Amino acid sequence: MTAAERALEGQVALVTGAGRGIGRAIALALAAQGAAVALAARTRQQLAEVAAEIRERGGRALAVPTDVTQNAAVEAAVEQTVAEFGRLDVLVTAAAVADFRPAQREGHKIRREETPHLELDLEPIPDLLASVAAQRFIPGSAAYAATKAGVVVWSRVLREEVRAEGVRVGVLVLGAVDTPLWDAVPQGPDRSRMLRPEDVARAAVLMVTLPPGAALEDLTLLPAGGIL
Repeated sequence: MTAAERALEGQVALVTGAGRGIGRAIALALAAQGAAVALAARTRQQLAEVAAEIRERGGRALAVPTDVTQNAAVEAAVEQTVAEFGRLDVLVTAAAVADFRPAQREGHKIRREETPHLELDLEPIPDLLASVAAQRFIPGSAAYAATKAGVVVWSRVLREEVRAEGVRVGVLVLGAVDTPLWDAVPQGPDRSRMLRPEDVARAAVLMVTLPPGAALEDLTLLPAGGIL
């Protein structure tokens, strides 16, 4: 692919959750399209590895260790990105956590432990990635589904608030994706049937490379074999 064929040549992207899984795949895909990519996550070693991979392929990357639950850390990541690359065109928020447990039987634990997850998803920065769990209700996913439903609604409101400024906000609503998130889920579903992070990256690239006069605002991406 020549520089003239790369849709994001000269642009700058900031990707949270970029150390592994979906965030890593999206960061690599944006870099392949010519974007300089700032990589944000808590995992310093993984960020360094992704940054090195992008540079080995001839791209530009900046590793910015960041805890997205801390507003000051997020603001610092944005400032560092702009200081390094001079601008910021694309923001992809792929940082996520998940914890599945019955809502009724362990509701006291959900109230104590899951509320911070709402803060993670909703407070610091808009989220491009949501889950089909917000639409299809799965036993044990009450807190997770509630946060993802919140992400969808919050992003839609943000979209209307910034539309007049020429800013586009898109939400990718995903079925199950084979990422390390599932490593901690005992007796989880068949991961061979899930989406791959690279599938999500292709959809994300489509959303951010549309012409300025077009916006893909909501996109649902599901495994063809029917996992969620």
